[in-house]
Amino acid sequence: CGFCNHTVNWILLRDRSHRIQFAPLQGLTAEKFVPTDLRQNLSTLVFHTPKGDFTRTAAVCRILMTLGGIWWLLGALLWLIPFPLRDLGYRFIARIRYRLFGRHESCRIPTAEERSRFLN
Repeated sequence: CGFCNHTVNWILLRDRSHRIQFAPLQGLTAEKFVPTDLRQNLSTLVFHTPKGDFTRTAAVCRILMTLGGIWWLLGALLWLIPFPLRDLGYRFIARIRYRLFGRHESCRIPTAEERSRFLN
């Protein structure tokens, strides 16, 4: 969807240290690391780390903190909002994401420099 595309583009622009990699929920990498119930809900953002999987707003917070700098502070502040309230907002945006960001027939094609950050 357009929201997924927008999110990937946003992270690619800000992750100058290349700490974050991307994998489609339908791909082999997600099949290996992400539980089936999470992979079936295509509106769920999953951030996989050696410490465990973070989903929805917990994933957003962890991604922001991984980016560092001012993004770390924003992620930490968002983390302070109670999880049920954070995820309520996440579910609302997930429900209207097509109206906000549109639909895409296919995902973006990574550039040659970006290819190593996209997993199958």
